[in-house]
Amino acid sequence: MFDVIGFDADDTLWHNESIFTMTQEKFREMLSSHGPEVVDQTLSSTQIKNLKIFGYGIKGFILSMIETSIELTDGEIQGNEIQQILDFGREMLAAPIELLPDVQEVIDELSKKYRLLLITKGDLIDQETKIARSGLADYFTGVEIVSDKNSETYEKILSRHDIAASRFMMIGNSMRSDIVPVVQIGGHAVHIPYYTTWDHEQKHPYIDPKNFKQLKHIGLLPGLIEEM
Repeated sequence: MFDVIGFDADDTLWHNESIFTMTQEKFREMLSSHGPEVVDQTLSSTQIKNLKIFGYGIKGFILSMIETSIELTDGEIQGNEIQQILDFGREMLAAPIELLPDVQEVIDELSKKYRLLLITKGDLIDQETKIARSGLADYFTGVEIVSDKNSETYEKILSRHDIAASRFMMIGNSMRSDIVPVVQIGGHAVHIPYYTTWDHEQKHPYIDPKNFKQLKHIGLLPGLIEEM
């Protein structure tokens, strides 16, 4: 049914969203006088507004936190508080890469039978660094770091690697980025949810559940592929 398997990186192969969640908790505490819901809502709307300018990733997140703090304090945020937000970003960028359970074994096993691609979105330097530190880079015949994932993005990637959509399977935690656009172009997809997902990634067009598979964890993937 397929010759090539694509893998998302963040929250599919290693923990990522949990780092954002912990940082956002620190940000709430810093602006505690404004209430957690107001801080979260303002930050979320600011992030979405800034996606086309800053893209996905830690740097855009930090810039959106600075903008949110300026907005909520009517410009009275102090320099030392902005420095604190910048320090949040440095901590996030330096956070160790923690692979999800079974990832190393599954990638090693599948790489012996299939051609593997790593397809991730976010800041180029940050993603390159994480991939290098993950210890998984050598398993992939190609790595694609993109600004966003949609049907057009996947069509370009598959064309560049001379892969027919019908012979491609994508594995990821985000319905919006990893599953829906691949199914839309005629590919196969397996959704492996992470325990927490940014609200923005949960908004997506409806697709028939019959057109993709869902697993509780990546350790079940080789068995599913064997069955297929």
